[in-house]
Amino acid sequence: MKESLSIKEALDNISGCSNHHESGKKRSAIKPGLIVDIIQKQDQRTGKTTRGIVREILTGSPTHPHGIKVRLTTGQVGRVSSIIHK
Repeated sequence: MKESLSIKEALDNISGCSNHHESGKKRSAIKPGLIVDIIQKQDQRTGKTTRGIVREILTGSPTHPHGIKVRLTTGQVGRVSSIIHK
């Protein structure tokens, strides 16, 4: 019997994307210059993401359950939901 796919796996299959983006919960994985998706405070309810380049890491702790807070080169601030390109 075939195992059912998670929603993320199903969406990845539809979009043709087989690689999984890295989570933004570890500070050590995030560096200035990375392309990331963030969720800004006002978008937390909807989960809308904003893509940009990390200018500054704002979270001081090594991990955060909701994502490391960063400032993008555009000045927008939010928590990293995924790392797009290293």
